Amino acid sequence: MSVTRTPAKHFAPLAIGAPEPYRSLPVRIERMIHFIPPHNDKIRAKLKETIKQVDVVLGNLEDAIAVGEKEQARAGFISMANDFDFGQTGLWTRINCLNSPWMLDDVTEIVKHAGNKVDVIMLPKVEGPWDIHYLDQLLAQLEARHKVTRPILIHAILETAEGVKNVEAIAAASPRMHGMSLGPADLAASRGMKTTRVGGGHPDYGVLADPAKDGGPRAHYQQDLWHYTVGKMVDACLSYGLKPFYGPFGDFADGAACEAQFRNAFLQGCLGAWSLHPSQIEIAKRVFSPDPKEVAFAAKILEAMPDGTGAVMIDGKMQDDATWKQAKVIVDLARLVASKDPDRAAAYGF
Repeated sequence: MSVTRTPAKHFAPLAIGAPEPYRSLPVRIERMIHFIPPHNDKIRAKLKETIKQVDVVLGNLEDAIAVGEKEQARAGFISMANDFDFGQTGLWTRINCLNSPWMLDDVTEIVKHAGNKVDVIMLPKVEGPWDIHYLDQLLAQLEARHKVTRPILIHAILETAEGVKNVEAIAAASPRMHGMSLGPADLAASRGMKTTRVGGGHPDYGVLADPAKDGGPRAHYQQDLWHYTVGKMVDACLSYGLKPFYGPFGDFADGAACEAQFRNAFLQGCLGAWSLHPSQIEIAKRVFSPDPKEVAFAAKILEAMPDGTGAVMIDGKMQDDATWKQAKVIVDLARLVASKDPDRAAAYGF
């Protein structure tokens, strides 16, 4: 017997007076989710400029916010949501996890006082569809009570072994689902992985080259600890029309390693990553915006195959309907980037 909702029920509001769920996600460019502590006055003083620089501003209420500052951070987020015009820039918040003493007030207060400004609520430590169902129903009730006019979306963080195991069920749980992010630090702890790094590779995780004939030293190639999990998350998200993201990279001093990790995620299908430090904003823009040369070549393919069928030779390489689909992904992403980023629009020739 099926335990999933019928299509009609799946897309019905879960409370009388709540807004209709989206049938497909709003089209937004979200190359980086930029985390800020919303109660920090110095950071708030720069927020007007930050909004112009990033695709998403996220007011963080969970990890990295001290226990004694949780309520202050919540109030700071509500204040900044109402005090600033975010324009095309998304406004998100990461609430505290479901079993914390702050989560319920996070949701009820934010929807009451800023429900028509918030685009997405990021939910930590999601372990299964039941977590999404609870927040889904609660949001619908609060949206109805406070006359919120558009549904607030849910973004799940995969940071437990159980959550990764249930990733497809999480993706299918609600039309309110926006996407997912990999949370490598908590996931490493949940899995019992032997690393204290927040994202990225590890010098001990690699493969050894074959022995050299002359008996010389053997090369060691560091591998990506998160390749499997990112691939599994991307498959689940794209199967249900959701957006996959790489999460945090904790070593702010190592921009090259951050860029390499972001690029791995981009090539695997992620649409963006978290930026925890201003230096990571430009890295995310560079990585998650298509290369102008790739865009130019992709545009050639689309121009040569207007209906997406057949096969053609371009620059000595055969292109067919499969590569046409790849080219369309790149050009569509470039047009989305161009709508927010005038410099890259010029580079793309749009």
